[in-house]
Amino acid sequence: MTRHIGILLFDDVEELDAVGPWEVLSWWTRTNPEDGYDVLMMADSLDPVTCAKGMRILPDVRVDAAPPLEVLIYPGGRGTRRHLVDEARIEWVRAQRAAVPLMTSVCTGSLVYAAAGILGSRPATTHWGSLERLGELDPSIEVRPDDRFVDDGDVITSSGVSAGIDMALHLVARLAGVERAREVRRGIQYDPQPPV
Repeated sequence: MTRHIGILLFDDVEELDAVGPWEVLSWWTRTNPEDGYDVLMMADSLDPVTCAKGMRILPDVRVDAAPPLEVLIYPGGRGTRRHLVDEARIEWVRAQRAAVPLMTSVCTGSLVYAAAGILGSRPATTHWGSLERLGELDPSIEVRPDDRFVDDGDVITSSGVSAGIDMALHLVARLAGVERAREVRRGIQYDPQPPV
């Protein structure tokens, strides 16, 4: 039985927040179907989603038609600002918390989790520019400013943008083993050595 990993898309999502994990997870699931996972992009409709810098992405499935998820990845970006005050979105996140075994976020996606109350009394991180806001949303959160990602069992948060790639590789290691994650890292030739 295939287990599904869903990446949420929405207008003004940060491109790499969604596409970075997608690259890692799609390389893994397509190269190793025997591991039993699939990854899909989901949104409120099947219309193209316009990201923060203008990239347009076609979702695979509507949120209300998505199969049961094993993992939810909630990316960040300017679009999350609206989600913080969207009670229907917050209630949807709470419903996912009750149904999805592993909730993950990239960048300011963790702010939405905080607003929904699922990071209370947990360690968590977010984009460096939003660390203070994370603590304001829920003062009980143990804000981790220096971590690329924070694994707290059934919730994983990652810091900004490119950190989602590291979080996704960690996710592969959790779900399929460290050697599989190393194969994926090699496959996508992810070996950061910044030139500056």
